[in-house]
Amino acid sequence: MPEILRSDDEIIAEFGSYEYDWKDPDRGKDAAKGLSKQVVEQISQTKNEPKYMLDLRLQAYEVFRKISMPKWGLNLSDFDFDEYKYYVKPTETQVNHWEDLPEDIRQTYDRLGLPEVEKKMLVSGMAAQYESEVVYQNMQKEWADQGVIFTDMDTAVKEYPEIIQEYFGAIVPMDDNKFAALNTACWSGGSFVYVPKNTHVKIPLQAYFRINTQNLGQFERTLIIADEGASVHYIEGCTAPVYSTDSLHSGVIEILVKDHAQVRYTTIQNWSTNVYNLVTQRAKVLAGGSMAWVDGNIGSKATMKYPACILAGEHARGEVLSIAFASDDQILDAGARIIHQAPHTSSQIVSKSVSRHGGRCSYRGLVRIEPEAKGTKSNVICDALLIDQFSRSDTYPENDIRCDEVSMGHEATISKIDADKLFYLMSRGIEEKEAMAMIVRGFIEPVAKFLPMEYALELNRLIELQMEKSVG
Repeated sequence: MPEILRSDDEIIAEFGSYEYDWKDPDRGKDAAKGLSKQVVEQISQTKNEPKYMLDLRLQAYEVFRKISMPKWGLNLSDFDFDEYKYYVKPTETQVNHWEDLPEDIRQTYDRLGLPEVEKKMLVSGMAAQYESEVVYQNMQKEWADQGVIFTDMDTAVKEYPEIIQEYFGAIVPMDDNKFAALNTACWSGGSFVYVPKNTHVKIPLQAYFRINTQNLGQFERTLIIADEGASVHYIEGCTAPVYSTDSLHSGVIEILVKDHAQVRYTTIQNWSTNVYNLVTQRAKVLAGGSMAWVDGNIGSKATMKYPACILAGEHARGEVLSIAFASDDQILDAGARIIHQAPHTSSQIVSKSVSRHGGRCSYRGLVRIEPEAKGTKSNVICDALLIDQFSRSDTYPENDIRCDEVSMGHEATISKIDADKLFYLMSRGIEEKEAMAMIVRGFIEPVAKFLPMEYALELNRLIELQMEKSVG
């Protein structure tokens, strides 16, 4: 029987409903696909960067060409880097008033609710990246007066060159993996945050990333430094329209937590189902410091992301709390990496995953305790919930213990929707879709409770939408 050709609209319809699937005028329609040394040079020249950054980019490009694809997680053997656009400039200048943005971009952020969040003073500062550039940046005067820096990385390269040269690539070196090298060569946008000693930013900073152009590669670079005794919470969100061809998101996040400082980094990843999400996130934590990654993965075609903590100082603490929700043939390969390098450090990993309609979630984790890390305590909990018989969950833990004087725990469970619980709730007059959503919400609650309220509400709403499609 001959193959029936389908339209793009018919193919897209198979992805299911996705509330962020609106498209603005395509500012990148004339951008060329493909990566070369000339493309890297052009990105740097367009930004009018200092020579040290151009040199770094070109060095990373050579590393990218030589280094092999990751051998874990997704099968990327057919991944074609020449199918992506590596830089699209959406506006001529960055602004700090929403009304100064082009109308279509401003309407996108209005629909996402970002101006409303800022107006209600739910954040200390807001950054919005559209395509390859941060188009909006603002911070409350209260925190700027205390010496807090919250700006885009492109500005930081020019205004804080000594800090950038010292810390850029110090925690995630360009040869860490192929996509870290790609990001170092092609990075654009992202945030630079510096919190001075003993300064506590009590309301979160927030960044939002939006891809609009088809086949775009977005490569933000974020560097956060919390000085001694400081604290900060940084939140990022992301969305994109649904296309019948793929886009690529490959960010790098580096965080330095100095002595007795505290950092929390919250991600709500809700990319459309044609986006490859291949991200490197890593924090170095010094003596008495505390780092928490709160990682929510709902969207994307495929994800590889493993937030990491290097516990380099005595009594440092690292925590990774993650939720993954895979549906409709999505592959979410997520997890955590904790490296204990100093005595009396502690860590906890809590991973919750839900798979439905043929989705696949994988937990891929590493806990390594070095010989000098005596007195270390670490605990790992991995729980997976399968909604149907078509979905899959995998666990790939690695516990590398090189010291005897430690306490290490690891537990994992995999389960299905409890029929007795479902029957009980339905016998009390609750519809099946709501009963299933209640069970899923209860399952992920140990992680979801650490989300800011508006994000927890959004997550619950998304779960309800997903459960509606699971019934019938």
